[in-house]
Amino acid sequence: MNPSAQAQPERAPETQEFRFVARQPIFNRDQHIFGYELFFRNGIDNFFRSDDVEAAARSTLDSSLLFGLDVLCDGQRAFINCTRDLLLKDCMNLLPSGQAVVEVLENVPPDDLVMAACDRLKTAGYTIALDDFVSNDPRQPLVPLVDILKVDFARTTEVERADLVKEYKGSRCRMLAEKVETQKDFQQAKQVGFVYFQGFYLRHPEILKTKEIPQNRLNYLRMLEMVSREELVLRELEEVIKREASVLYRLLRYLNSPVFGFATTIHSVRHALAILGEREVRRWIRLVALVSAGMQNSSDLVLSALVRARFCELLSPRIGNNDSDLFLVGLLSMMDAILEIPMAQVLEHVPLDAETKSVLLGGTGRLRPVYQLMLARESGDWELAKSFAAHLHLEESEVGDIWWQAMQWARQVTATT
Repeated sequence: MNPSAQAQPERAPETQEFRFVARQPIFNRDQHIFGYELFFRNGIDNFFRSDDVEAAARSTLDSSLLFGLDVLCDGQRAFINCTRDLLLKDCMNLLPSGQAVVEVLENVPPDDLVMAACDRLKTAGYTIALDDFVSNDPRQPLVPLVDILKVDFARTTEVERADLVKEYKGSRCRMLAEKVETQKDFQQAKQVGFVYFQGFYLRHPEILKTKEIPQNRLNYLRMLEMVSREELVLRELEEVIKREASVLYRLLRYLNSPVFGFATTIHSVRHALAILGEREVRRWIRLVALVSAGMQNSSDLVLSALVRARFCELLSPRIGNNDSDLFLVGLLSMMDAILEIPMAQVLEHVPLDAETKSVLLGGTGRLRPVYQLMLARESGDWELAKSFAAHLHLEESEVGDIWWQAMQWARQVTATT
């Protein structure tokens, strides 16, 4: 782990509404960026204020899902700190094997279960690195499964580092010099044969921030229960996923990962689940629930998004819509506010059909009157709502009843236990 991640005195966090991640570039011998190591941060200042390494690793993994590795690492490799628990529960499988580097922490023992977990990752195509590697490292039994050894310059001498390069350069392992703090460190590392370099001399970590999506503990429990049944009922699971904005957004981001390379776009939650398949749905839901951190009660923004989503969904059969999922239209219409990023940026990461994207970006199309009716009803502009209802051949009283049903549904599913 990077020295900037040393525990600092506890103080009240700036806010619980944002998720912070630090990234530090890793360079090759030509000083081109090879990848980024990602670190947990609980504020905009560049420190890690906790002794809970497990929670930090889980939060970093979950933040990778929320941000997307394409955003965090600009298409380069992502080095993710991995604890024993995350290894044994196969949580790293949430990330694409072609981009994620599993960085096994220095306190992970090389027991049979850890060896088996690393072997599974290796078989699945993941790159594995050993963090803070030193002379006589107890994790040496893992080396045959490892691609990169990160040698800790703060805990090794110049002679020890040269010996490590000499010992392992004939193997398949590539040597990475970490905690390179001075020009002398960098020149010595290049001279003895290191191929990758990381440290303050090259670049300090930078902080990235995104809006946290509030989560509802009850819905996670319901999803875990559903995917643990012998028979998975996708229709029921679809309904619960629709109630949890954070899960729905992560699902769409996951499906938009380059690892899938889908040539199609997503038209509905059911379509997304069908693409994944039953086995992958079970695994994905369990892993997301395991790594999700800091579950909070639903905010007013999420409540409003759910009202919109349910309202559009209830309208769908009344206007003869058979294609686009109007639930997604309503929910995603507030995702820019929830995440505090432009809608265009939200839609870059979600593979929706062109008609849905158009209406969310303010364009014209068949769904535009529904979207305008939703906004008019929400703002209490009754004359405008009446006009849009007439355009859709709906009675004003019928629209009011549907809005009331949507509000009752949203309050029910966001109720805390």
